[in-house]
Amino acid sequence: MTEAERDLGQRWFELVWNQGRRDAIAEMLAPDALIHDGGADTRGPAGFYVFFDRMSATFSDVHVAIEHTVAENDRVCFRWLFTAKHTGAGIGIEATGKSVRVTGITIMRVANGKLAEGWQNWHMLGLLQQIQGTGNTSTYIAER
Repeated sequence: MTEAERDLGQRWFELVWNQGRRDAIAEMLAPDALIHDGGADTRGPAGFYVFFDRMSATFSDVHVAIEHTVAENDRVCFRWLFTAKHTGAGIGIEATGKSVRVTGITIMRVANGKLAEGWQNWHMLGLLQQIQGTGNTSTYIAER
């Protein structure tokens, strides 16, 4: 794995999520890329736009902080922290104005200078609990 491939993943989080640049998705994601997110798979930029648009319609002040990176062969793994404010109903829950913190891990496979495949797991239940004010999420939102 070259430094350029590692940087591609870091740029993905910075441009797509932190800067909210929808156009960066097609720039960095291969046309036939396969993204595995929980139990759902999407293909290419068109498939990813649905997720991006839903998240953008739900959260403002989005920031993804990369906390750790590991690279091997054609894959790079990122452990990250997502913070945002719940200001829209894009996930079917009316805006609460609450701030959220969620951790996750993304593994990306890079081919021909583009993101070719991705596996993502993040604490979706913790996100919903923070928005709805249910359950104990202290282990996921504790200050460092």
